[in-house]
Amino acid sequence: MQLIDQYGWLIPLFPCLSALILGFGLLSFRRGTRSLRWASAAISIAFLGFSMMLSFGLFWDQILNNSAHIYIWSWITTEAVSLQIGYVIDPLSSIMLVLVTTVGIGVMIYTDGYMSHDQGYVRFFLYLSLFTASMLGLVLSSNLIQIYAFWELVGMCSYLLVGFWFSRPSAAAACQKAFVTNRVGDFGLLLGILGFYWITGSFDFETITNRFCELLNNNNVNVSFAIVCSLLLFLGPVAKSAQFPLHVWLPDAMEGPTPISALIHAATMVAAGIFLVARLLPLFQNLPMVMDIIAITGVSTALLGATLALSQRDLKRGLAYSTMSQLGYMMLALGLGSYKAGLFHLVTHAYSKALLFLGSGSVIHGMEPTVGYNPNKSQDMGYMGGIRKYMPVTGVTFLIGTLSLCGIPPFACFWSKDEILADAWAKTPILGWIAWFTAGLTAFYMFRMYFLTFEGDFRGAQHSKNDKKTTSKNGPHESSVNMVAPLVALSVPTIFIGFLGAPLLLGETSSLLFSNWLHINDLHFNENELTWTEFALESLPSVGIALTGASIAWIIYGPHASRNRNLIEFLDPQKEGILGVILNNIYNWSLRRGYIDELYNKTFISGTRSIANLFFLFDQWVIDGVVNNIGLLSLFGGESTRYGEVGRTTAYLFVIVITTFSLFGFFFLLS
Repeated sequence: MQLIDQYGWLIPLFPCLSALILGFGLLSFRRGTRSLRWASAAISIAFLGFSMMLSFGLFWDQILNNSAHIYIWSWITTEAVSLQIGYVIDPLSSIMLVLVTTVGIGVMIYTDGYMSHDQGYVRFFLYLSLFTASMLGLVLSSNLIQIYAFWELVGMCSYLLVGFWFSRPSAAAACQKAFVTNRVGDFGLLLGILGFYWITGSFDFETITNRFCELLNNNNVNVSFAIVCSLLLFLGPVAKSAQFPLHVWLPDAMEGPTPISALIHAATMVAAGIFLVARLLPLFQNLPMVMDIIAITGVSTALLGATLALSQRDLKRGLAYSTMSQLGYMMLALGLGSYKAGLFHLVTHAYSKALLFLGSGSVIHGMEPTVGYNPNKSQDMGYMGGIRKYMPVTGVTFLIGTLSLCGIPPFACFWSKDEILADAWAKTPILGWIAWFTAGLTAFYMFRMYFLTFEGDFRGAQHSKNDKKTTSKNGPHESSVNMVAPLVALSVPTIFIGFLGAPLLLGETSSLLFSNWLHINDLHFNENELTWTEFALESLPSVGIALTGASIAWIIYGPHASRNRNLIEFLDPQKEGILGVILNNIYNWSLRRGYIDELYNKTFISGTRSIANLFFLFDQWVIDGVVNNIGLLSLFGGESTRYGEVGRTTAYLFVIVITTFSLFGFFFLLS
């Protein structure tokens, strides 16, 4: 199967070619290309399908051979610098290739239905193809320079897609916010790359790790400088994967169309940061302080994201904070050295979150005929309720995604999240307890979203101008086949893919199927073989806290809750007393995003504008003032001497003689 590895470079090339074809058509034959909607979708889906088949072939080869293949070509070679390009086929890249292509195919098929009436249909498919190609190129990159180039392409595509409806002011502001926030992380990443090149003289992943280990063992490297460079490298994933404190762009990125929200949150942009940390983990493991910072950043992000999702009214924004929290779990696992658990959760979460976001898009698509095409209404859970009766497939698939993300067995995220919690308790108990508490919050806010959206009575009619009869006729209805089919397809891995990390059904020991495909051994962890009984006992705490959170959500937001007056009065955040103060603070903390955006607005944004105004005043009155005053002096000087210019030679000689004798007399008196 080594022959198929030689064609790995075609995987990012296929979607790139589809983007070039659509781009050339839009530039050269704009009106004709925009009318060929079905052909544009078919080209994009077919080319990505070719990439998906190649990805599965490479993945199967990794399962059989469990070996890495690196293909490198010289790019720039001088006496001082040698730059190379190439691609790497190993377990990590093969898993990511399958993940990106399968989720990408589902999103593209879904897009055909979701964007069918949008004027930018073809342009959206162009951006999707380019976005997917950029992520695939990033996954295959063999060195830091190459990965940085694709890293920036991913950021550029996210800017285009988040701001796709750029005529909407909120979308234009959101894409700028995402772009600027990620520039902070990308600048740190670039400095870190240059720092490790200065230390090791290489951009290649394996060479950097080996040389750094050698220098560290021989005490030939400044450890403090290496830690700074590592943290600068980590700053890139912090921004790209929406980790605290550079997470603020992620909720606003929901201004883009729902398909791109699914792709960003499941398999592309935010996954890029986790991938890079996983790729650099052999380097980071040599610096315990860096690993601790990664773990603390991860658990802080997980807890913060969960608390911010507690009272969100916007369905997509609640899912965005959920993504932020789950990315924190992955970063926590990598910081603890639990490489396999972190990647396993990346895979299980990707399919679950893609299912949830596409499900939310189906709900929004069904709500728009009733409440209008204003996202402040069509995405507001206050206008929803009882939608499962009108959209049964969407409701069931959304419930499957909810159960998975909450860590309820036997759904996918249960197996990966449970392993992360076990590793956290084993390595650092305090982080384990925080992650465990966050798991309870996750179950609470996810089931809150499900109950408010799909159960109870439909509330859209109360806010609609139409009466109930008209609303029931033209209101929510099940989405088209090309939107529902991806939901059903994504439900399959959401249910079954977690069994790759489960104990064998017919044996007594742990299967470790997923672990055996990864080369890097987990730091400080041993692969313990567990029987089903031992596994069940170890899983009780995580399942128990998830069921507790779900039960509380059912009590407060379940179908019966709206009719329970005592419960409504008891949980009113405006009531007097300690409970009212606590509930009000929790509500405001979540709704106002933990006050972090307000803090950034007052410090960075307002501060930058104040400094810019000072520079403007300095430029206007000092720099421009000097130039303008010199011009005025020249003007006045010229005007004052103009009247002495009479054109007579005798007058000029008289002035020269008088001036000369005056100067001689002056110097004579001084001497």
